[in-house]
Amino acid sequence: MLRSLKTDIQTILENDPAARNKFEVIFTYSGLHAIWAHRFAHALFKRKWYTLARLISQTSRFFTGIEIHPGAQIGEGLFIDHGMGIVIGETCEIGDNVVIYQGVTLGGTGKEKGKRHPTIGNNVVIASGAKVLGSFKVGDNVNIGANSVVLREVPPNSTVVGIPGRIVKRDGARVNDRLDHAQLPDPVIEMLRTMQKEIADLRAELDKEKHNHKQPVAGGEKRP
Repeated sequence: MLRSLKTDIQTILENDPAARNKFEVIFTYSGLHAIWAHRFAHALFKRKWYTLARLISQTSRFFTGIEIHPGAQIGEGLFIDHGMGIVIGETCEIGDNVVIYQGVTLGGTGKEKGKRHPTIGNNVVIASGAKVLGSFKVGDNVNIGANSVVLREVPPNSTVVGIPGRIVKRDGARVNDRLDHAQLPDPVIEMLRTMQKEIADLRAELDKEKHNHKQPVAGGEKRP
């Protein structure tokens, strides 16, 4: 437990340039407080002290604005940046060294029983406002863009953006340690550019046909 607490603090110092020292991190970072409260609540949940675990979870939600169900399984090195509005469901599983920004939902899609929340791999970055909904796996080294809605499995080493989420990068260049929000490709814009090029090609072909149609034929007459 002590090792996990030290890892949680060190994770924030390594990931947040605004973090100046351990004292500041311990007393002012709501994401850290939410993770610590969850670790305690999760230990009670595994011992089937469900009501007490939920009370701790809801108290943490009141003070931090971050709701983590005590049944969720969280690995080491989770970094919650700001965190307000984050929701993590009961059967969600989160791997190691994951970064989650504010407004993220890791939820389900209905009233089904059993496993109904996503499994997040290692070294995953989920940007602000993203929604990952359903009982599927998000692979290792995945970047999920801001406000994306992911409804299906994501293979490792991918970048996902859009509504619904589309894979726009996979097994390409090495995945960066952090997601650059300003440099995300936009699949809608790319589709519009493709359509624009096709329209331009069709116009050029049409102009060519019109030109050939007006060319004179033998005898000085124009083509009919």
